[in-house]
Amino acid sequence: MALTPQNSEAFMREVDDAVREERLLTFWQRYGRWLLILIVLALAAFGGWLYWQHYSKTQSEAVSEQMDAVLTTAIGGGTPDAKELDKLADASQPGYRASAQLVKAGLAARKGDSKAAIAIYSTMAADTSLDQPYRDLALIRQTALEFESLKPQQVVDRLKPLAIEGAPWFGSAGEMVALAYVKMGKTDLAGPMFAAMAKDQGVPESIRSRARQMAGVMGIDAVEIPAETTEG
Repeated sequence: MALTPQNSEAFMREVDDAVREERLLTFWQRYGRWLLILIVLALAAFGGWLYWQHYSKTQSEAVSEQMDAVLTTAIGGGTPDAKELDKLADASQPGYRASAQLVKAGLAARKGDSKAAIAIYSTMAADTSLDQPYRDLALIRQTALEFESLKPQQVVDRLKPLAIEGAPWFGSAGEMVALAYVKMGKTDLAGPMFAAMAKDQGVPESIRSRARQMAGVMGIDAVEIPAETTEG
């Protein structure tokens, strides 16, 4: 009995379905076990990632609280707990680590242990995992402690890249560079730098005042003239 077009079409669909089921069964028998393993591993990895996110957040909050306590004590003139400070100085978070190391170096310098302070600052300045502002500050403080023992040219070589008008560390770095120029007899370079610092509003007032005096000694007028006001 010949199949009608409708029956033929239905038969072909059944054959296609049977073939697909057989292929799917064969694929599952061959690869199903490995697929289940991959799914389990993926779920485990995702669960681990969620746990790590929670753990990191919790740890970060704890370190932040410890850092706040240490800074509050140090700023108040006290001495933070040594073990706590050492722990923070080895923290995995670069920002907290740098802050703790700055506190350690500052405390060492305050106690008169310049050697220990210089060692910490030197390590920080060379630590590429720290943000540049921390490294620059460490280099400036290291140089300030070593200033008298360094040759003037060494001071210039170290700090000249930071002694740029308008730059964040222009006052601190610029003052030492200018003084180094004075030691070298290069008042033609020192005078204009002192004058520039005296007029830079971003430089701390204490440094601006000293720079104004030094520029005056060298015959450079660094006194700012207030802008004239006009009445409407």
